[in-house]
Amino acid sequence: MTKVEREKHFKLLVDEIAKDARSQQMKKYIQHGRITTFDHCMRVARLSYALDRAFRLRSSERELIRGAFLHDYFLYDWHKDFVIKKAPKNWILPFRLVHKFFHLHGFTHPQSAMENALRDFDLTDKEAQIIRSHMWPLTFLHPPKSREAILVCAADKIVSLQETVAMR
Repeated sequence: MTKVEREKHFKLLVDEIAKDARSQQMKKYIQHGRITTFDHCMRVARLSYALDRAFRLRSSERELIRGAFLHDYFLYDWHKDFVIKKAPKNWILPFRLVHKFFHLHGFTHPQSAMENALRDFDLTDKEAQIIRSHMWPLTFLHPPKSREAILVCAADKIVSLQETVAMR
């Protein structure tokens, strides 16, 4: 497959979701620096696909790309709109602090993204698991369970680092 054919194949698969009006909402939210959540997700999907091809992993390309594109489909501005659920007042301070820590955006957004994606799109179990596990090892209770999920997890970290450090 030539580079042009690979790009055409990628666009065919990602456009199933990316052109949907609900996905377009991600263009309203900033992910890292000046990068929108939509652009971030597109970069993660593209890199996941490229890594799969480069290492000849033979992943399910459709599930890989859909899971990668929807991995941050949480649909809120995490810089402003994110509200941490308060711990019960009768908890002693150390427990309240631990509760607050584990309810930060980094820990909770995979679940929100997965719930939104399941509500708005017809996902396979593997696609939902890709979304749910993409923040591993931070979300240590939800490790990646497929090669596709591992690819998205790695691609997200690479792209996030690029966006945070190199693209400012």
